[in-house]
Amino acid sequence: MGNESLVFMVMVIVQFAFAGMIIISKLVMDGGMNAFVQSAYRPIFATISIAPFAFFFERKTRPKLTRSILFQIFLCSIFGITANQNIYFIGIKNSTPTIVSALDNLIPAFTFIIAVPLGVEKLGLRSIAGQAKFWGTIVCVGGAMLLSLYHGKVVIGQLGFHWKYAESTGEDVNSAHSNFFLGPFLLIVSSLTYAIWLIIQARVNEKYAAPYTCTMLMCLMASVECVIIGFCVVPKLSEWALNPIRAISVIYNGVVATSFTYFLSSWCIEKKGPLYVSMFNPLLLVISAFLSWILLREKLYLGVVVGSIIVVAGLYGFLWGKKMETNAEAEDIKEKKQSTKLQTDLELQLPNFCSHHTESKQILSEAKAS
Repeated sequence: MGNESLVFMVMVIVQFAFAGMIIISKLVMDGGMNAFVQSAYRPIFATISIAPFAFFFERKTRPKLTRSILFQIFLCSIFGITANQNIYFIGIKNSTPTIVSALDNLIPAFTFIIAVPLGVEKLGLRSIAGQAKFWGTIVCVGGAMLLSLYHGKVVIGQLGFHWKYAESTGEDVNSAHSNFFLGPFLLIVSSLTYAIWLIIQARVNEKYAAPYTCTMLMCLMASVECVIIGFCVVPKLSEWALNPIRAISVIYNGVVATSFTYFLSSWCIEKKGPLYVSMFNPLLLVISAFLSWILLREKLYLGVVVGSIIVVAGLYGFLWGKKMETNAEAEDIKEKKQSTKLQTDLELQLPNFCSHHTESKQILSEAKAS
């Protein structure tokens, strides 16, 4: 029971860490920090913070790094960090934290859509589990479209209390900084690139069992890529200057929202499995909505609320179907193991039975002869 509570608390901490990243990133970008600069700094600090783990934990167990694996890690750096983070931070700048955390729930659905044609996942529409996954995906995407295209009236207005630094930026989160079509669209594309990364990363994990080293290399490659892109888009060195709040933002995003959360999530996956970890995604929506309402003066609109509810409902439908499928596969494996064991036992017992039967016939024959 203690272990259950510990894993639960760790996953809540992870969601708070992600929510903090969204809030502080939105804050500094509304204050004038360029999204490409923000994206360039994050993998740099992530590389620095995760390098000690890679060195001390995997220096004796690290497998050989082949060209094929290195190329796949390079692809992971492009889709998982460079493309994903640049699009993601521009999406945050043109959106609200609530919309950002709501659209993050599209990742399982997009992963499923990509995995089916690649043969990684089975559609299985004849089974209840397959239908749940299919319709859960459809509902998720439909909720995202509603959230992106429909604004509606204000459901919850601004809170009277505001963070002083947020007030000093001169704009609130619902101001001209937000574009209620461009922002959600970019966040949807960001979720798609992240789903592509998940598929490639799964292949890398099968061939290269050194997660810390793999992540360090991925972040190192992404640092070079993001810095090159950043300087092409923002050539002025003055735009790269870090005042105290910007420094806190980039260090937090690299160390806490990347290295720290990766370590904790990996531990939870080991203890409870990936499905358990993914079930906490909707909690990020609640935390982000609450914090942005308190700290960033965010208003909640009808389209955002309804769309978010639909996305979360679709996510849980998909995860329910996935859980049913996993349980069914586990039962099949268990039955096959039991059948194999029974067959082996019979094969072992049959020679003994035949031997005893032959001996009995010989004894009877000798008794009749005497």
